[in-house]
Amino acid sequence: MRLDKFLKVSRIIKRRTIANEICQKGYILINDKVAKASTGVKAGDKMTINFAKKEVVYEILELKDSTKKEDAAKMFKIISEEER
Repeated sequence: MRLDKFLKVSRIIKRRTIANEICQKGYILINDKVAKASTGVKAGDKMTINFAKKEVVYEILELKDSTKKEDAAKMFKIISEEER
C-alpha cells in the first residue's frame, strides 16, 4: 500500500493531499529512511513523522483499503512521542 493512502485510511492525516505535501517536505521516515508518498508500506514497518512541535514513531500493524473510524486506530501502534 502507498504511504499517502495508509496515512489517510488510518486517519493519522485527514487528507491524502496533505499526506503528499508532508512526504514531499521529507517529514516522514519509514524504517529510518526518508519516504515519498509512493513508498510502499507493510505490516511491521516503523514510521516516524516529524510534526511541528513533536516527533511520533508508529509501528504499522495492518493494512486495509478502507476502514471505519473506530477500526482505524487498530492499523497502527504509537511507539514513542517526543515534544520538541
